[in-house]
Amino acid sequence: MFFNKLKALAALALAAATTASACTLQQVTSFGSNPTGVGMYICVPAKLATKPAIIVAMHYCSGTAQAYYSGTAYASLAETYGFIVIYPNAPTSGGCWDVHTTETLTHNAGGDSLGIASMVRYTITTYGADTSKVFMTGTSSGAMMTNVLAGAYPDLFVAGAAFSGVPYGCFAGASAWNSQCAEGELIKTAQAWGDEARTGYPGYAGTRPRLQLWHGTVDTTLYYQNLIEANKQWSNVFGISWTKNNTNTPLSGYTQMIYGDGTQYVAYSAVGVGHTVPVRESDVLNWFGITGSQFPSTGSGTTASVATTLQTSTTSAPVSTTTAPSTNTGTIDKYGQCGGEDWTGAGTCVAGTTCTYSNAYYSQCL
Repeated sequence: MFFNKLKALAALALAAATTASACTLQQVTSFGSNPTGVGMYICVPAKLATKPAIIVAMHYCSGTAQAYYSGTAYASLAETYGFIVIYPNAPTSGGCWDVHTTETLTHNAGGDSLGIASMVRYTITTYGADTSKVFMTGTSSGAMMTNVLAGAYPDLFVAGAAFSGVPYGCFAGASAWNSQCAEGELIKTAQAWGDEARTGYPGYAGTRPRLQLWHGTVDTTLYYQNLIEANKQWSNVFGISWTKNNTNTPLSGYTQMIYGDGTQYVAYSAVGVGHTVPVRESDVLNWFGITGSQFPSTGSGTTASVATTLQTSTTSAPVSTTTAPSTNTGTIDKYGQCGGEDWTGAGTCVAGTTCTYSNAYYSQCL
């Protein structure tokens, strides 16, 4: 089944976090409009902050609220910082989120997204939570839902962090799975992607949730091209452009891509990482403003002009770059890395593909 690899790899990516000092996971059965029957589980710390923040933490395909509770550190961190964690539970048998129907992609129209929005509204009312501190994060399918919520409920969420997802609307119109999107073959202009996101809440003119996206360069489940497309989408929505890259940030092999002044949209490219990028709770809490400064450090970075798209439209040709040095041998499969600063891999793209430039640190056979 096409979800199997997505399920298995996402589950393996989450190392078990200690829950010895974590808040207790409890189910809530009545919380408002929930047309698809999304399960609500909530974690309220013993030492709840006054007007606490809310983090909605969404699991991967095959996952559950319980698995994401025990597989990430948010429950333990909630006890330290006094925020509430909501763990939604996908209603499908495979545990994947509805990120494809018109209902879920549209504000207050239905689908899984409305059930999650109802959980947030319930929690705000029940616990006196701070509406300026409502956040969302997720892995794989949960990262896809993070993007959906950013488009459909920009009035509800203040910031989000997505680990290995796809742009808002990338799965739109599919029965459940969209291979074209998953395999990085759905290419649009920044304007087209931005317009897609704006359909989530027609007429909305308020502040958009700040976004932090993470993706591995050798992801063969939700291909790296999806980060490139998301970069186009959200930079267009925010009306900003790429500014600079910070290499080896926050880890060796990771590149932080800064857009605008770095306060609205930041993306992370993880060289050599597959599906999925391991959750980095400390960076997420910093981005949300729960710890440290409200925004991540943009560092000194590199400010040379660096392209951040593989293709700019469905009709434009890819921008080619030189393949690996001739001293390298071997064939690189389609979607494999073929170049970039300090890259020393095999050097020839498989027949029918071309080494295509993404940024100074990553090129891919397309």
